[in-house]
Amino acid sequence: MQARDLDRTRRWIEAERQRAAEEAARRPLPPPPDWVIAYQRTGRGPTPQGVHVGGCSMTPGLPKAITRDQALRALAGGIPACDFCRPDRELQVLE
Repeated sequence: MQARDLDRTRRWIEAERQRAAEEAARRPLPPPPDWVIAYQRTGRGPTPQGVHVGGCSMTPGLPKAITRDQALRALAGGIPACDFCRPDRELQVLE
């Protein structure tokens, strides 16, 4: 009796996982943020690695979304701009 109940529960769980995966596949992806900052893990904690345009394929790890003002302050504070997506050009920051 318990084995039958367990089997039925496992089938139900698998059906729910499949339903949830199908539903998630139908939802559109959210748009990327306008600006992101990537961090590098160090012994002293996360260290800013660079500023990127949102959706940049060269952004490592899990970047954090930032506002335009935060991106400008990060660039002015010495955090480098990505050489690939060039957020400094997009933000019209003179070099």
